[in-house]
Amino acid sequence: MIDEIILRTIPTAKTTPKYGGILYTAKPNEKESQFCGIFRYKNHVQLSISNDPVLKDPNGVLLGNGSTRRHINFKSPDEIDSDVVEALILQAAG
Repeated sequence: MIDEIILRTIPTAKTTPKYGGILYTAKPNEKESQFCGIFRYKNHVQLSISNDPVLKDPNGVLLGNGSTRRHINFKSPDEIDSDVVEALILQAAG
C-alpha cells in the first residue's frame, strides 16, 4: 500500500533494492537522489523519508532526529494515512 501511494504521488519514480529495502528516486541519473525508502521488519514496516531539513510535519508523525532522514513505522495497514504520506513524499521528492 505504501508503494502504491509513493508511485501514485510521484509517477516518474524509479525503484532500487538497497540496504535490505526499496529506495525510490525521482532522478535516477543523479547520485544520492533517493527521496524515500520502504524497509520491512519483523513487527513493522518503515517508511524512511529523506530531505529532513525542509520537511514540514504538521501531523507529528515523523520519528527520529536524523539530519537528513526521518521515518514513520506502521504496524498495520490501518495506520497508513495516505494524505499524510503523500504530503511528506511530495516534500521529500521536491
